[in-house]
Amino acid sequence: MNHWPFIIAAYALTLLGTAAVALWSWAAMRRAEAEAGALRRDA
Repeated sequence: MNHWPFIIAAYALTLLGTAAVALWSWAAMRRAEAEAGALRRDA
């Protein structure tokens, strides 16, 4: 039995999941920085 399709799929899912979490974290960081900047400007 050839295991390569499963191995390739597992790596692809891992890479896609990692990229999704990285983009989500980056977007959250940008929102937090914008909110902090708004607070600083208001003060």
